[in-house]
Parts: sequence; C-alpha cells; structure tokens
Amino acid sequence: MKRSEKLLEGVVPIVPTPFTETEEIDEQALRGLIDFAIAGGLQAVCLPAYASEFYKLTDEEKLRVVKIAVDQAAGRIQIVAQSNHPSLKTAIRLAQANVEAGADVISLAVPRIFSLPEESLREYLGGFLKSIPETPVLIQDFNPGGSSISASFIKRLMDENPNFKYLKLEEPLCAPKFEDIIHTTKGEVGLFEGWGGLYMLELIPIGITGVMPGLGVADILQKVFRLRKEGQHDKAFDLFEKVMPQIFFSLQNMELFHYAEKELLIARGVLKNSIARKAAYIPDASSVNYIRELNKRVVAAANDGNFKK
Repeated sequence: MKRSEKLLEGVVPIVPTPFTETEEIDEQALRGLIDFAIAGGLQAVCLPAYASEFYKLTDEEKLRVVKIAVDQAAGRIQIVAQSNHPSLKTAIRLAQANVEAGADVISLAVPRIFSLPEESLREYLGGFLKSIPETPVLIQDFNPGGSSISASFIKRLMDENPNFKYLKLEEPLCAPKFEDIIHTTKGEVGLFEGWGGLYMLELIPIGITGVMPGLGVADILQKVFRLRKEGQHDKAFDLFEKVMPQIFFSLQNMELFHYAEKELLIARGVLKNSIARKAAYIPDASSVNYIRELNKRVVAAANDGNFKK
C-alpha cells in the first residue's frame, strides 16, 4: 500500500462539520476538533460522513474539510476521507483528490438512494476500489430499507480488490452476521460497528476491529473498547452505561444527532456553537433541556479521575 500500513483499530470517530453564523465552514473550529481527537489519544478520525452533514456540503467543500484535517493532523493521527456520491464517476473524482491531499484511508458508503441488485453494487464498489488501488478503503453500508451487503458479496469483493480493508455496518442484531463475515473472510476485512457505538459491547467479544461513533464520546468509548478487549467487563459496562443514554437519545434522528453532538462538544469546551446547515432539526424545549442534562453526565464521566487513569 502506498499509504500508511498501520492498521485502523479501536475507536475511529466521525468529525462533525462546524459552521459559522452564516453556515460557512469554520476552519479554525475544525482544526480544533482534530486537535481534540489527538489529545484524546485516538488513532484516526473520519470525515465528512453522515455525522459530518456531508449531504449538505458541495463537492468542493467535502474536499476542503479533508484538506484542512490532513493539514492539521500533520501525521499525528490518520485521516479517513469519506468520498460518498451515488455517481461512481464523481465518487472516484472525490476519492482520488482526497488521496492526493494526503488522506490515509478512503471511505465510501454503498449507494442506497434506490434499491439495486448486488451485481450493480459490485460493479459500483469494484470500480471505486480499482480507481485507487494503492490506498486502503473502508466501505460503509447503512440500509434503513433492508439488509446490508451479504458475507458472500463481501468475500468476492475482497478477493477481487486487495485494497478493500475495512467494512462498517450499521444495523441492530447483527452479531450473527458479523461472525459470518469474520468466518467467511478469515478476518481479512476489519469490521467496524457504526450507529454511535451503541452495540459495541455485544460485538467486541466476537472480534470486531473497532467502532465509529461521534467525536464527543470517542475518548470515553476508546477506554470502554480497551477494557472490554482486556476482559475487564464490569468496568467496561460501568463506563459505557454513563454515556449510553446520550448516544441512544441523540440517534433517534440524524439531524437531532447533529445538534446533540455539537452541544456536547460545546460542553466539553471544543466548539462555540451548535449550528447545523438548514434544513436542520429544531429541538423543542424539553429536548434541549434533556440533551443538556445528558451531556453534563458525559462531561462528568470524561472528567472523572478514574476515567483518566
């Protein structure tokens, strides 16, 4: 591989896109988020993904946030550059530009705007993988309307494309499927759990490579991941239970998540506002108060002396 051979493992958070009062990308704030991830001892970050409001960014803005992140990281943390687009031609253009900018890993979401047969998806994903053969690729599949890609499909894609290194799936009750994928691929594709890390304690024992939550809880979940891997199960559950209500509540709606995540980063002293690009979720007064309460509990967990040991 042309890029770093250091494998991704553990918690790889999604970095939100910070905006100014006029909804322009806030470069200074974005640089602060990268520094926050580095200070939290994380190995890598990913952007611009669903939790980065990528679907509200122009293609030029998507490339810009990656360039800013790579520049600020300066080799201190790996950058996973999401290059989503339902058009293969455009996704390839984004990916190649992100590779040129210095991204360590390229990520791509399976196009799910309309239902497509697996052969169509294989043509799309295979074409993408072959366009950047020297760069590791992470494929994400979030399919609210049905099941994610099958183990046999994943194995075939892996056999045909050596740079297909990681897979992120976001679906409940997926332990049997994860076990099937690990068995079918002989563990050669690293599996990441999405959906805020909500199912991580179930999946760590079966051999997942890591989780991809929001940035605001990433350092805490990194410790949860390590404790669970080391067999310190009670400590892992105790710490996870302190942040789980915030994760669960915020994930009821993706736009609500943007608000809750940015409010959490304000509470942790990293961001100055929780602006999301319109159309954005406008929380009611009860939700605002409850999110503030949940975020205080996350901050308390992060500031607990036992967590920092």
